[in-house]
Amino acid sequence: MLRIVSLIASATEIVHALGLGAYQVGRSHECDYPPDVTSLPVCTSPSFLVDGSSAEIDRLVKTKLASALSLYEVFGPVLEQLQPTHIITQIQCKVCAVSLEDVERALAESLTTRPRIVPLEPNSLADIWTDIHRVADACHFSAAGKALVLALRIRMDQIATLARSARNRPRVACIEWPEPLMAAGNWVPELVEMSHAENLFGRAGMHSPWMSWEELVAADPDVIINMPCGYSLEKTKSEMHWLTSRPGWNGLRAVQRHEVYLVDGNQYMNRPGPRVVESLRILAEILHPDLFPPTLQGIGWQCDPPADC
Repeated sequence: MLRIVSLIASATEIVHALGLGAYQVGRSHECDYPPDVTSLPVCTSPSFLVDGSSAEIDRLVKTKLASALSLYEVFGPVLEQLQPTHIITQIQCKVCAVSLEDVERALAESLTTRPRIVPLEPNSLADIWTDIHRVADACHFSAAGKALVLALRIRMDQIATLARSARNRPRVACIEWPEPLMAAGNWVPELVEMSHAENLFGRAGMHSPWMSWEELVAADPDVIINMPCGYSLEKTKSEMHWLTSRPGWNGLRAVQRHEVYLVDGNQYMNRPGPRVVESLRILAEILHPDLFPPTLQGIGWQCDPPADC
């Protein structure tokens, strides 16, 4: 019988979307959707303070990486107790989630069984579809994987088709980290283009790039969307001062036109799983409110300040 441990939040969502949720026996500290997974044993923890400001987190992460220290701890004894047949991890980003190296280290230290390791590597939309197939194939659910990918792509195509009928195509800056400034990369530029907008920073399929404040001011975007990786709407709001306190903020076109938005980057934009469809929908609602009713406003996104909506 399958016994799946998912060590990435997006992979947990993939497992459940495939109909494999009943076989998941363990999760990472970040896995929180669907809600019932929170009752599963936790198999990981971060080795740095995650409650600090964006500047503090950046400093701690860079210090650990420079010292060749892991950012996450995998609980080998918990894995030993769970006796998984499959462990899902990732090789895309050592900062964002538990890595393959973290898992291999834990297995070498304490696990007597030899589960199948399923490493995911989502850098683009195509990679997200590949990862869904990878999980499905590893668990002998290939047909479910094909059906799920097809259904997700159809829904996204429907959103993109309607978005293309919009008269305007705004110039958009997506911020993935407020201090230091980082633009959104990987699949986010693809989502922006699908939502009939021009993505100003970050390249599709490439890691999120650092950017300067001067670059943002020079570009003077029509719309600014702040979507920090791992942050809820509330946390994102509390970190907005890194942007609003900078010289020239009030003179930016997006600010003057009340086109500044916050997005739950933890649940949506930075989670490469089935809810990438909702991520596209969020962008469409923000950029083309005349075409897309705000079904996810207050859940996945909000205006900044809220009175501007």
